[in-house]
Amino acid sequence: MLILNLARQSLTNRILTTSLTALSIAFSVALLVGVENVRTGMRESFSNTVSGTDLIVGSRGGTIQLLLYSVFGMGSPVANISYETWKEWDEHSAVSWTIPYALGDSHRGFRVIGTNESFYERYKYRGGQSLALAEGREAGGVFDVVLGAEVAARLGYALGENIAVTHGMGGFMDHDQMPFEVVGILDRTFTPVDRAIYVTLEGISAIHMGWETGAPPMMGEEVAPEEVLAMEEIPVTQITSFFLGAESRAFTLQLQRDISTNEEEPLTAVIPGVALAEMWRGIGYAEDGLRVISGFVVLVGILGMLVSIYTSLDARRREMAILRALGAGPRRIVSLLVLEAGLLSAIGAFLGVLFVYGGLTVLQPWLEGRFGLQIPIQMLDTTQMIYVGAVVVLGFVAGLVPAIKAYRTALHDGLSVRV
Repeated sequence: MLILNLARQSLTNRILTTSLTALSIAFSVALLVGVENVRTGMRESFSNTVSGTDLIVGSRGGTIQLLLYSVFGMGSPVANISYETWKEWDEHSAVSWTIPYALGDSHRGFRVIGTNESFYERYKYRGGQSLALAEGREAGGVFDVVLGAEVAARLGYALGENIAVTHGMGGFMDHDQMPFEVVGILDRTFTPVDRAIYVTLEGISAIHMGWETGAPPMMGEEVAPEEVLAMEEIPVTQITSFFLGAESRAFTLQLQRDISTNEEEPLTAVIPGVALAEMWRGIGYAEDGLRVISGFVVLVGILGMLVSIYTSLDARRREMAILRALGAGPRRIVSLLVLEAGLLSAIGAFLGVLFVYGGLTVLQPWLEGRFGLQIPIQMLDTTQMIYVGAVVVLGFVAGLVPAIKAYRTALHDGLSVRV
């Protein structure tokens, strides 16, 4: 107990140095634990983007690429699949439901997705939550459009406004001859759903009438909206991908095999969870790199503490000598300095964890709203506790260096006056 009181009073007497050293360790621990929290939150956010979907089907290509452009709105599809092929699998006896996606267009940087009523009924996220409308209704008419929550918020759109879709992602040619009317705004989901615009499959086909060559129709050959509305049926010829729910999970693997070996049209079917696991394996090196960087930052913080204590020994040599003259043995001297270092690292680790929780409390709403990243505020997991414990242990170990130095300093050196 005496050693503990001496260590506490010694740190208190050097309050400025102690505070700066503890803060350096705190920021190091905050970075280490924060990176682990962000990594876990990213995985959970990605995993919760789509729920209850057994397969995602698209044209033949990479599984991760299919997952990225269909679920996360990243990248571009290699090719489309025919409408007839989708209908064939939609009506398959082992298939309960499908959600078609037609991609390729945008509006002011946001992806435009053509789909049908199944999207609003069947799409699930975060453990089975269904989509809900904050305002208005679902898109049912040819020129109806429903906005994701972030699109509506950032562009300031309201119900009843008209918007023009741009041909391609980041293109400069608008389908302004056929504007869409905003009929609904989705409730916020904190997923990529918030950052997209939803129209009908017929709406996507309508705005591309006359664009079969990839270029806009010639002057005088444009199709008017009135002509489209007068059609009994608007032909839909292709989609980009579709989400699939099987009648039973037992059918999933068989359906995946049948779809991927389809001879009529080359397709790829992926199980979302398997594709996500493959994606995390691919970017695992980046996660390891972040851990290594965080580890080096912690090491620098510990070394800074070591340097602080070591350099203070010259000013404290009289203190050490007096303690030894009063009968403090080698163990007491070593224990005192090791305990000081350990207390500093423990205080720094505690402050670092507080910084992480405080930062999450303040930034969590902004992170969810801006990036759709949900980082839960929860107790430290086993990995994080190991990290924090390792920092404290390293602090005690680092304290051995100045302790040995102090022990080796001769008694007369501490009591003599240096000129």
